[in-house]
Amino acid sequence: MKSYHKHLKSLLFFVSICMASAKAQDAATEQKITDLIGKMTIEEKVNMLHASSSFTSGGVPRLGIPELQMSDGPHGVRVEQGRGWNVVEGVNDAGTYLPTGNALAATWNPALGYQFGSVLGSEANARGKDVILGPGINIIRTPLNGRNFEYLSEDPYLISKMAVGTIKGIQDQGVSACLKHYAANNQETNRMTIDVNMSERALREIYLPGFKAAVMEGGVNTVMGAYNKFRGQWASHNYYLLNTILKREWAFKGPVISDWAATHNTIEAIYNGLDIEMGTEFSLKPFKGYNTFYLGDTVTTLVKEGKVKESIIDDKVRRILRTMFKTGMMDKSRKAGSFATKEHQQTALKIAEEAIVLLKNEAKILPLSAKKIKTIAVIGLNAFRPNAYGGGSSQIKATYEITPLEGIKNIAGDKIKVVYAQGYNVERGAKADAKLIAAAVAAAKKADVVIYVGGWVHGYDYKVWSDNAYDAEDTDKPDMNFPFGQDEVIKAVLAAKPNAIMVLTGGGPIDMTQWIDKAKTIVQFWYPGMEGGNALANILFGKINPSGKLPMSFPKKLEDSAPHKLGNYPGFKLVQNYTEDIYVGYRYFDTYKVAPQFAFGHGLSYTTFNYADLKVMAGADKKATATLTLKNTGKVAGAEVVQLYVKEQNPKIDRPEKELKSFKKVFLQPGESQQITFDLDATAFSYYDEIQAKWVMDAGKFDILVGSSSKDIRQTATVAF
Repeated sequence: MKSYHKHLKSLLFFVSICMASAKAQDAATEQKITDLIGKMTIEEKVNMLHASSSFTSGGVPRLGIPELQMSDGPHGVRVEQGRGWNVVEGVNDAGTYLPTGNALAATWNPALGYQFGSVLGSEANARGKDVILGPGINIIRTPLNGRNFEYLSEDPYLISKMAVGTIKGIQDQGVSACLKHYAANNQETNRMTIDVNMSERALREIYLPGFKAAVMEGGVNTVMGAYNKFRGQWASHNYYLLNTILKREWAFKGPVISDWAATHNTIEAIYNGLDIEMGTEFSLKPFKGYNTFYLGDTVTTLVKEGKVKESIIDDKVRRILRTMFKTGMMDKSRKAGSFATKEHQQTALKIAEEAIVLLKNEAKILPLSAKKIKTIAVIGLNAFRPNAYGGGSSQIKATYEITPLEGIKNIAGDKIKVVYAQGYNVERGAKADAKLIAAAVAAAKKADVVIYVGGWVHGYDYKVWSDNAYDAEDTDKPDMNFPFGQDEVIKAVLAAKPNAIMVLTGGGPIDMTQWIDKAKTIVQFWYPGMEGGNALANILFGKINPSGKLPMSFPKKLEDSAPHKLGNYPGFKLVQNYTEDIYVGYRYFDTYKVAPQFAFGHGLSYTTFNYADLKVMAGADKKATATLTLKNTGKVAGAEVVQLYVKEQNPKIDRPEKELKSFKKVFLQPGESQQITFDLDATAFSYYDEIQAKWVMDAGKFDILVGSSSKDIRQTATVAF
């Protein structure tokens, strides 16, 4: 015991020394920043507050202050655009394309979040970028949002855990993450004009926790303001969001960057927390130079006339310089990055494999046995066309892309014949093509195994937004229906081959009501990145056991989803009232007793898991510890995401039926058991009290619900405080 206390004392002393050293280093950096600011003219300061080209903000060359080089996107470094908006040809900008945001969230694996960020940061670094514009973490409120593929989840806790890992992975590579879009940017329809209103409780419990965790736990360097208004004021210069919450409550020390052309007023931008105004030559018409932006020459004039204190401008410059010093821009100490490496491609493959969700597997059709198959029919244009990413600012130039058809051929080799039938055309408004359906049915009848790959699509390539894009920036889906007449194709294929495997691509749920009762096997594929086809083949043939879980609920039909049943979408007269309040996603389905098509957290495996011996013990300071034993009771190795939900038995105010408060992804060999421990603090039991304007935990009893999804609860216990 003496040796233990001696070791603990030594450890605490070491920690205190490290903290003191970090504090001294911070103080030295702040003094350097102060000295630099003291040498700058007001014109030089203001030059740092706005764009100097399409993806840079201004520097001060005479003082060694560089421009800040920014780049999209959340899933890979954007194609090179130089100082303009057009793509620069003939440069090495074909890199690693990672799976999209909700695919990452479907892994429920924060360690993969870190690896994801590490690849993104390393490749941005290698390309000479200082800020990567991501991750995007807005709540998935409606299934129609065209940018859901980019965001992570409908649940703030899952978002928080995945975002923190991603941010740390990026920033450990010496590149700043730019958290976006702050805040309440939950639809693309009218995103430039919409005014979002919600209760303070919904804001604090649902829409802000991911941002708060990214700032206070992830230490994100920069934050991007959203396009929309929030409670009547533009989000990119919204006093309450930026000054009151972000900078004061959360003590954010870095710069707030506007989304491109999201700034609307000089005075609000100065006083309400915006630090860098970004945009392009399209932002102001006619374009007369970046110095004519809202945070341009007008600011210089206001300061010189004594109408704005220079200290306000100094604070903005200080925030920018903090980021530059933190990432080695000032002394050029940043370590070298790497670009388009085999290691990065393997990370993309690993994430894609863990992201794939096995939604349905009746009769255990999966995994396929290569020894029993002579012919596979692959049906659907999404199997053939490059479709691994979402549209808009997420589009990049990938080194290569393995399509589902290529992945299946890779694993089939020479012993299995693979035939392909297109099935449908990608054209907005297209109906079922009788000739294509007939060809698909003929192929299905002759094959031992049929794999249909369909669903949503994005634009064809990184150069343009396509009219056929359903998962893309600046556009929402018109409905939740299968596009291009695919329902008719699927019904015909299932009639010909009842065991056909349905593989669905896209950024979220799709209406399956016309055929789901006949389909025995359904796989959610997302937008899986450059190695997606290999990942899919590995899952289908059992080389990898599926372990993905849905990061969002899949409603049976659009009108079953909360904002379409209780809320207000796409808004009336450009005002969007979130009248469904805190009841988003599974909080709505569970509380209002509406059956989803597939529940939040759902995902099947090729093995089985047993949950046992859940015990919960209350501790001091309103904390609790839950333990249980998980056993792999099947014949193959696999991973289970153990999800812990909390329910207050007799709440003083309305609360959801249950809320996710912890989870762990556990990998087990056949027959292996593991005891799992969850440590819960007061935040797991609290709600936001609007009257007291603070988080409150009431005395009482709480149910601890542990299971495999929000609908599949395996163990229950109670704890009292």
